[in-house]
Amino acid sequence: MVEVPVKLYVQGLLKQAKAVARPMATLSSQKKNQVLQAMADALTAQSKDILEANERDLGEISREEGQQAHRQAAERIRINEDDIQHMVETLLDYLAFPDPVGEMSQAWMTPDGMQVHTVRAPIGVLGVISDMGPMMTVESLGMCVKTNNVCIYRGGPEWLHTNGTLFRCLNEAAVGQGVPEGALVFIDRGAPEAALEMARQPQYVQAVIPRGRASLRNGIVEHARVPVIGFDGGLCHVYVDQDADIPLAQTIVVNAKVQSPTAANAMDTVLVHRNVSRHILPGLTRRLLQEYRVVLNGCPKTVSMLGVLEMTGHLGIKDADAADWDKKFQSLTMNIKVVQDRQEALDHIAKYAPGHTDTIVTRDYVFAMQFAREVDSSAVFINASTRLNGGEQFGLGPELGTNSRRLHARGPLTLAKLTMEKYMVLGTGQLQQPHPVPTAYEDAMMLSSKF
Repeated sequence: MVEVPVKLYVQGLLKQAKAVARPMATLSSQKKNQVLQAMADALTAQSKDILEANERDLGEISREEGQQAHRQAAERIRINEDDIQHMVETLLDYLAFPDPVGEMSQAWMTPDGMQVHTVRAPIGVLGVISDMGPMMTVESLGMCVKTNNVCIYRGGPEWLHTNGTLFRCLNEAAVGQGVPEGALVFIDRGAPEAALEMARQPQYVQAVIPRGRASLRNGIVEHARVPVIGFDGGLCHVYVDQDADIPLAQTIVVNAKVQSPTAANAMDTVLVHRNVSRHILPGLTRRLLQEYRVVLNGCPKTVSMLGVLEMTGHLGIKDADAADWDKKFQSLTMNIKVVQDRQEALDHIAKYAPGHTDTIVTRDYVFAMQFAREVDSSAVFINASTRLNGGEQFGLGPELGTNSRRLHARGPLTLAKLTMEKYMVLGTGQLQQPHPVPTAYEDAMMLSSKF
């Protein structure tokens, strides 16, 4: 059987998705919760099929790169019953959150008596492009159902069989509860061109959300003709001020880097004021190198102060090159820079703005407020880890990534951020004045002796 070319295949799916955006937008809150419950039940009932599909993905891992690489890939790709149970719980959690669609944020009356309201409405057709695991499939489909958006999902090629089975399971459950056929779409082509083609179709897709490694995010942004609303790039800095609590600063830096090194809000660079550098850096670098095996790149002052520490099986501190300061690592690698003063710290962060998450550790409230005002980032923290930039941590509920760009909504892409605002106006016959007068009436008025 001849395979349909990628461009035609993707365009066919997108046309169908656009056609069902209107009926998808009309689903009630009660109906959507019924759909989410059915999707969760389907995952439980078909868990065996999902695990069997995952075994097929595991069987396709290449062994050419060696035994260790094969083992690491298998650990990353494998899912188990606990993972499926977590997916079920995630869908059920969505039931508890209020429906953002139809939510009224403002209301007022104009002088001529019109009642003006701002209400939330679905964006329309959302494309999610990910190289992450099956949990992202569940989150994307579930959150789009909750917000009445059509979802076109392209997942990581390593989980092609797993995601395909997951999608069939969830889609059948959703359609069975009244979701329009074609409102949930899975692109089952692993080639990068399939993802790029989706991002090049503004006539069908209202926005795309890239989730995953920096190479994927940057590739989508570079080639997209569709608005990208979930770009979670941007660097994460921690600035240790001259008035910092040293033990607190060490703990925050370790947590920001090591708690989840691959996360988008994991720290990339720590800036240390020179007045406290000799107090914090020896102990901090020892912990990072010995306890957590972090690869450290340092500025000349850092390297000269600490020397190249030769650790068994570890490279120690290396001289950072110019490209390192602008690099989002998402791994156990980070930069250390000693700054002369506070202004140099602000200038360094501004040079690589807009950022993802930036933190200051200080006891100086006045400067902390100045830092918060001046730093251009999706979130600015004072005396807290960058890892806390997230919807759940903020008490806002689930998120579909974080948007570090200034548009359309900055910060965690929560349920509300997957909607847009529109105006709803109630009138009683108000007209824009002056009301137009037909030309025939004007001529009659000119001929009349009364005028």
